[in-house]
Amino acid sequence: MKLVIQRVTEASVTVDGNVTGSIGQGLLILFGAGKEDETSPDIEREIDKIAEKIPKMRIFSDENDKINLSLKDVNGSLLIVSQFTLYADCSHGNRPSFTNACSPGRAEELYDYFVEQCRKQADTVETGIFGADMKVKLLNDGPFTVIL
Repeated sequence: MKLVIQRVTEASVTVDGNVTGSIGQGLLILFGAGKEDETSPDIEREIDKIAEKIPKMRIFSDENDKINLSLKDVNGSLLIVSQFTLYADCSHGNRPSFTNACSPGRAEELYDYFVEQCRKQADTVETGIFGADMKVKLLNDGPFTVIL
């Protein structure tokens, strides 16, 4: 599993001209599942731990401009978008290979499970639509990006 977490002042995802998720201050999370996640007996436990960790990560600035506040401290929101392209392999030729990505069916199960666990931890969780052609718009704050 790979996550790209971006601190944003606002973010949204649109599918077929319709906004499916939109947040103000918070975190945009790009979620990718890998082939190794398909059969991992511990993947749900890993997702549980990460979903608990994300809202507690101190990556927002306090009144002294120190990175000291969590998503919960700033009453921020999450926007979670599936993105299998996090598993692109560009080592051979010019066209990325996605053979390291999880199969679509299992990836959707893991994505849904991750969203469900995040909803237990954060007040507002918005999403894209798994497998759709999504247009993601964001205003990166900092920029501040973390890869898990």
